[in-house]
Amino acid sequence: MVVCHNVQKDYGSNKVLRGVDLTVKRGEVVVLLGPSGSGKSTFLRTINHLEPVDWGTITVGGEFVGYEPVAGGQPRPTGRLARARARARLSMVFQHFNLFNHLTALENVMEAPVRVFGVPQAQARETALRLLAAVGLQNHVNHLPHRLSGGQQQRVAIARALATSPRVMLFDEPTSALDPELVGEVLTVMRKLAEAGMTMIVVTHEIRFAREVADRVVFMDGGVVVEEGTPEAVIDNPRQERTQRFLRAVSPA
Repeated sequence: MVVCHNVQKDYGSNKVLRGVDLTVKRGEVVVLLGPSGSGKSTFLRTINHLEPVDWGTITVGGEFVGYEPVAGGQPRPTGRLARARARARLSMVFQHFNLFNHLTALENVMEAPVRVFGVPQAQARETALRLLAAVGLQNHVNHLPHRLSGGQQQRVAIARALATSPRVMLFDEPTSALDPELVGEVLTVMRKLAEAGMTMIVVTHEIRFAREVADRVVFMDGGVVVEEGTPEAVIDNPRQERTQRFLRAVSPA
């Protein structure tokens, strides 16, 4: 479903990604772990072309997202990025929710289907109500974001991401801005998505979630993949010293 080959990204003299390879199968849940500044979030954002790559290739469902092939060379960006993202059916959930503050929960979820995909209002409303109920917010559909807790806002964001019938869901530290008591309700929704077979790439520091839900864990540091494998291999029996040091720092004593 997602194939990333030799992905490189610099910000000036700062080499953020130094040649990352990753293949994600349909229905697979891949968790990206690593210290702050390791390149995880930047890498995630290159997959849906929120960040352009300097070198390398990324395909989703066998197609470039916002690039066109060049014979014998690096694919070049196109001017039809929004359309390419829509066609790829990629959805992303961000750390800070990014809801439209002037729209209700229901209107936030309806926005992309109506404006980007041309779905009729009645159909979009029906889908939005179903998705909000699925994330436990059927009694909050007419609330503006400021009337919702952080956990509720993030669940609206997940419902909004699902409203476009994505093939791949990207999560960029979806619980890091939440109070500890609200983390569980968001992770519960993500677990249900995984159980339903959604292809997911998740940047998180939630080690327990990674151990329980991920099919594969990828540990990144310094803009490279240090090691990857099953949760049992990477979390419980890491081979690399960098991985061991990170896990000692984030795991409770």
